[in-house]
Amino acid sequence: MIDEILAELRQKMNKSVESLQKDFKRIRTGRASSALLEGIKVDCYETQMPLDQVASISIPESRLITIQPWDKSIMPNIEKSILKSELGLTPLNDGKLIRISIPPLTEERRKELAKLARKMSEESKIAVRNQRREANDLLKEMKNEKEISEDEMYRTQEQVQKVTDEFISAVDEVTAAKEKEIMEF
Repeated sequence: MIDEILAELRQKMNKSVESLQKDFKRIRTGRASSALLEGIKVDCYETQMPLDQVASISIPESRLITIQPWDKSIMPNIEKSILKSELGLTPLNDGKLIRISIPPLTEERRKELAKLARKMSEESKIAVRNQRREANDLLKEMKNEKEISEDEMYRTQEQVQKVTDEFISAVDEVTAAKEKEIMEF
């Protein structure tokens, strides 16, 4: 039973770290990435569709994203969706292809993005700590119902803390790597 609790705890904490990594992909670093356009919805066929389902997205150069819609009639809608997004990118339409040039980031913008990364990191750490609290509450409940001894509870709580420390340091490592990526020119 205790092994199950620890395994489930590791699984939940791992999901928190993976979620943070996925969120970090959406932070612009001055390099072109198709992940920047994730989450952009395009009005077409009387519905909202994700951009990657109505066009092919490619990265021919380090500072250029090209979007080739499968249906040319939705090009204006794609442009509008990109302009409406909070990415600060300007699409250029040549009739066949939409090009998005990724401008270099200013020092001030880099600092803002690093601050955003730290905020996201702190939210992830809070999630990890909440999962630790849930596991400890479950252990206390098991001790109160005489399913485990008090010694077992304290031993397992120490293991839970070690797992928590491991994942907090993983969050710190991911964040440090992202901050380095943001701040490099």
